[in-house]
Amino acid sequence: MPRRIFAVLAVSASICITVLDSSMVNIALPGIARNLGITPATAVWLLNAYQLSVVTMLLPLASLGEKLGFKRVFIGGFLLFGIASLGAALASSFATLLGFRVLQGIGSAAVMSLTAGMIRNIYPIRMLGRAIGINATVVAVSGASAPSIAAAILAVAPWQALFLLNVPVSLLGIAIGFAALPDTGGRRQRFDWQSAVLNVAALGLIFLGVDLLLLQPWLASGLLVSGLVAGVLLVRRQLSQPAPLLPLDLLAIRPIAFAIGASICAFSCWYTSFVSLPFLLQEAGYSQAMTGLIMTPWPFGMALSAQIAGKLSDRLPTAMLCAAGMAGLALGVGLLAALIEVGHPVLLGLLMAVCGASFGLFSTPNNRTIIGSAPKARAGGAGGMQATARLLGTTVGTTIVALWFQTLGAAGAWPALVTGLLGATLAGLLSLGRRRLG
Repeated sequence: MPRRIFAVLAVSASICITVLDSSMVNIALPGIARNLGITPATAVWLLNAYQLSVVTMLLPLASLGEKLGFKRVFIGGFLLFGIASLGAALASSFATLLGFRVLQGIGSAAVMSLTAGMIRNIYPIRMLGRAIGINATVVAVSGASAPSIAAAILAVAPWQALFLLNVPVSLLGIAIGFAALPDTGGRRQRFDWQSAVLNVAALGLIFLGVDLLLLQPWLASGLLVSGLVAGVLLVRRQLSQPAPLLPLDLLAIRPIAFAIGASICAFSCWYTSFVSLPFLLQEAGYSQAMTGLIMTPWPFGMALSAQIAGKLSDRLPTAMLCAAGMAGLALGVGLLAALIEVGHPVLLGLLMAVCGASFGLFSTPNNRTIIGSAPKARAGGAGGMQATARLLGTTVGTTIVALWFQTLGAAGAWPALVTGLLGATLAGLLSLGRRRLG
């Protein structure tokens, strides 16, 4: 037990600092743009480059972890993240900072893709739900507190301090992890570099194409087609692999396939709601500060619910918990849409907490299904697929909102919210379908 506690601390430190970093940089973008003399549109690439690095490297690093051992790749990624953070803090030009953000993304991808595999090897299967609940709570609390922490740091220090914060936390987490994390050994198989390159090309081109779809449709179309071609070549290559980088073998396990589909739909609902609601609240007359206060209970509701849901998922059918969570999310978002112009701010905040708690009730049991249904030796692939599904869902959600805004202007927030409700409904139905599989 003492070693397990320290192992959980190491994993939690990696989750906390990577979530904080991705959220805090958003707050610092205006200051970075002024300091480096770049436009806001150029500064946004500090986010895009990081996101692309994470998305494209999740599955390759998960596969590398299965072959070399989770601990080696996890700690190596954590170390790369810390070194890149120091480089970002010392960067004097946009190009240098952008390069270190790419390296930060690769380090984060190693941490994100192998977190589930590490948890699977730290805890016995009977406690897996509780462990995933702890992980979800750390993510939610870190994401909720990131804006406040960033604001406090930027009030007394320049933007470089945000990156410097990562360095001591990374070193502490690495030291604890080196001593406490279990050494899974790995299968000592050759790493499939060709599949890794095809994966980077497929996901990178597709996500870049989606990002540019509204601004440069012809270029975006070419990128999307090229990405799909790379994806087809990747799938064909993976069909002959015994432990493929793209975990097609895990998708053949029907509960995992249903849970992955539900995760994509649920996260798309979350992000359509989270992006649309600020526009609707401010259209109803609330200030930016009040909008932030009204929406704050969402992540805290999720943090509280994730702990309870984790314990329940070790005792009750996860499919029913997931379906109940999506029903609660759909109800909460529907009531917000109906009452947003007439409801009291306290009532709206309570509904936000209901939405967050409902999402936590879905997320932890759904992740338990993905990780617990996979063979222990394939926990890395399952974790990489889980993280990829989350990022795919968030990208789908933000793209839906962008398309509605492009079509209807500010009025597009309403149909975007309705589209998100459809995502929650579909996630609930997929969860019920998994229940019928037994």
